[in-house]
Amino acid sequence: MPHLENMVLCREPQVSTLQALFGERHHFSFPSIFIYGHTASGKTYVTQTLLKTLELPHVFVNCVECFTSRLLLEQILNKLNHLCSSEDGCSTQVTCETFNDFVRLFKQVTKAESLKDQTVYIVLDKAEYLRDMEANLLPGFLRLQELTDRNVTVLFLSEIVWEKFRPNTGCFEPFVLYFPDYSIGNLQKILSHDHPPEYSADFYAAYINILLGVFYTVCRDLKELRYLAVLNFPKYCEPVVKGEANERDTRKLWRNIEPHLKRAMQTVYLREISSSQWEKLQKDDTDPAQLKGLSAYTHVELPYYSKFILIAAYLASYNPARTDKRFFLKHHGKIKKTNFLKKHEKTSNHLLGPKPFPLDRLLAILYSIVDSRVAPTANIFSQITSLVTLQLLTLVGHDDQLDGPKYKCTVSLEFIRAIARTVNFDIIKYLYDFL
Repeated sequence: MPHLENMVLCREPQVSTLQALFGERHHFSFPSIFIYGHTASGKTYVTQTLLKTLELPHVFVNCVECFTSRLLLEQILNKLNHLCSSEDGCSTQVTCETFNDFVRLFKQVTKAESLKDQTVYIVLDKAEYLRDMEANLLPGFLRLQELTDRNVTVLFLSEIVWEKFRPNTGCFEPFVLYFPDYSIGNLQKILSHDHPPEYSADFYAAYINILLGVFYTVCRDLKELRYLAVLNFPKYCEPVVKGEANERDTRKLWRNIEPHLKRAMQTVYLREISSSQWEKLQKDDTDPAQLKGLSAYTHVELPYYSKFILIAAYLASYNPARTDKRFFLKHHGKIKKTNFLKKHEKTSNHLLGPKPFPLDRLLAILYSIVDSRVAPTANIFSQITSLVTLQLLTLVGHDDQLDGPKYKCTVSLEFIRAIARTVNFDIIKYLYDFL
């Protein structure tokens, strides 16, 4: 279908496979089809576009919204019921408690004239959430055609492989279809297809080529790249609008957009600011860190002792253990840095990355840097756990059975300096690399 090929780019093999599986409207299709691939690989879009374009009766349900089996089963039945009664203009809400009730009610709903002699498709998006529901749900959907004796096909859309789904007791095996990641050529073709009508296709394609050259190594998510393309395009064509360059002057256009694309690299995936805030930033040439709302991490509010725990964790991660005496004891004597510098420490610890440290060392540093007396209460330990939950600290496990847990500090120097400023603590004079 030429019209379908224009709507679904770079997914021709998957579209032809699905069309072959669907067959004619009155044919019995494959009972269940499992479609998997990484996020933004076109699974949902291709499936929805194919079913809508071919005008096949279908129900689309997102398993994230239906967090219990009852919600899931009722939503499928109610959407089917609405599909049947759309011509009459009236539909009734169906109540369904168990999968046995679902099979019985499904037979009743699909008796309608509008669904006779054609395949009904049930699409379950984010199907990995089915694994957290009742054990009979997944095997039941896989064999729904057999259980109901109806012409029905269930499509599972997931980001994880079928082997992670398969129950230990065995089940009916679905037809498995893989959607690979888009290549850079695929992304170029798809994103170039979105060019604004007021600019030529070649001009927009050159912009997409620059965009992918910057972002492809860190981001291959089509949705994110499409968002970045729309967000930064006005800045790219600014010299053309002002009459300072033409569409073929790629060198001048690149020099204009390069600093703004590098700035956008800081917010890939994060959505820390809205599109309107980003446009204001572009217009005013503001430093991203100065814009309110940008980088939630640098503006995060932590409890008082959590800030000192994080500072202590940073010092423990980036200072060698034997320097603790130098930094945190009042009468340590004069120790020259060269006296205890080893070969492997000639490289900056900040370049080598954070090193794990035991809980005892973290608490010892904490007691040294806090002015007031701190007791090792459950409150302190719960705040350490909270920092791990927030991913500001990482628990790296035990070295052996006798050793306690070890942690790593995962924040940057800029972040820890921002935290230290809120408690008037000069962290630089305690860092071994800055001696």
